[in-house]
Amino acid sequence: MRTAMACAQTLNNPLSSTPHLLPHKPEPIQLTQEEMKRVAAYRAADMVASGMVVGLGTGSTAAHFIDRLAELMHKGSLKGIIGIPTSLKTEAHAIKAGIPLSTLNSHPIVDISIDGADEVDPKFNLVKGRGGSLFREKMIEGASRKFVVIVDETKMVGCLGGSGLSVPVEIVPFSWKYTLSKIEKLFEDEIGFSARLRVDQEKPFETDNGNYIIEMFFEKGVSGDLNEVSDRLLRITGVIEHGMFLDMATNVVVAKNDGSVIILNKEEWEKMQIRGLRVLSVC
Repeated sequence: MRTAMACAQTLNNPLSSTPHLLPHKPEPIQLTQEEMKRVAAYRAADMVASGMVVGLGTGSTAAHFIDRLAELMHKGSLKGIIGIPTSLKTEAHAIKAGIPLSTLNSHPIVDISIDGADEVDPKFNLVKGRGGSLFREKMIEGASRKFVVIVDETKMVGCLGGSGLSVPVEIVPFSWKYTLSKIEKLFEDEIGFSARLRVDQEKPFETDNGNYIIEMFFEKGVSGDLNEVSDRLLRITGVIEHGMFLDMATNVVVAKNDGSVIILNKEEWEKMQIRGLRVLSVC
């Protein structure tokens, strides 16, 4: 039986007899990739001001931005926003969310575009378009005064193609095998290079423009001068556009798995002085 004195001691110092209540160091936050995407998207939404024409990106990260933008508009925090969608999927999402939309024909200058990326290299070059919307994305984001890229830290790479995932190229369907052979010929000296037609349920995947996508894979990333590689690709008859977005991004918002966010401009990122920012590969 507990004595009165023992009970009093427990009341005066309740932690002394209850080990499970002892103070402990909290576990560090570890966000999932989807949570990191949301964090980056919400932070980028703070860069939008009332009255802006906003390029609306495509993909899972951009979808979080669209939701946040609509939320701020419904609250009255943002007014007079006009969205320019980069895909039919984004257009449907924005309409459902209640964001007024227009086109580049009516608004040839976009104040700010916010979109995700598949890869970001140390010079702010990007790989985009694995979802198939690269042509419209490049048109709208190229027409923007500011192009803000929203990513989680896993998208930072040493060089384009460094993740081992595809670099997409949009081509016309006509004689697509011939166009594929010309692309393969262009990179025949690249060790570990391969290319294939993207398929969806055993049929060629079609973009919003009715075109096909060739997926290029680089074992060691894209080598050489990227602008020269771009020009040589675009000179191939049948190629519409590729997913290397060169010298277009003005800012990158990077969400880390500890919940922190780094907002970089091009000059800052080129200094490569950001500690703890994980790079997938160095080429």
